[in-house]
Amino acid sequence: MNKAKNGESKIWEPFIPFFVRREVPAKTILLEEGQISKTMFFIEEGCLRICVNSDGKDTTTQFFFEGDSVSSIESFRTNSPSLYSIESIEPCVLQTISQKDFHNLIESMPELKIQMEEHLFKRLFQAQQLFYSFLKNSPQERYRDLINQHPRIIQRVQQHYIASYLGITPVSLSRIRNRQ
Repeated sequence: MNKAKNGESKIWEPFIPFFVRREVPAKTILLEEGQISKTMFFIEEGCLRICVNSDGKDTTTQFFFEGDSVSSIESFRTNSPSLYSIESIEPCVLQTISQKDFHNLIESMPELKIQMEEHLFKRLFQAQQLFYSFLKNSPQERYRDLINQHPRIIQRVQQHYIASYLGITPVSLSRIRNRQ
């Protein structure tokens, strides 16, 4: 919990008594696309990714590191099937909380509910930025933005996941990197 960024760990302090520690190796599917999310993950150590599968093609849409929380929030909140999978790409130490405990705590603490809404809005804005960068920017510009805004992705994530995240092939990523 001590590795959280930007003071985010304060948001999670009320949840600590409900957390269950879980260690998972790399390449562990924590939630499969189509399943209902019953668990939220808080990353103590390691890296997770969100990915979707379309006709056998795996596409990474987000990366999460120490201090981040991850769930299929739509599924977690509505009991609908998840639109994506969550997978570890490094060995991870996770703190998990059940859907039931999470909801009970949020409903019992109105100020916590407000903090969680702010947290979700931040995540929504990040997702919107990524979406619009796909509409407006070339792959080279998206890679340059990734280097500038998220250097730890470049440092820690395997190239084929980065290529998938940028919407290009690993070969195209190699060409872009060679031109930098």
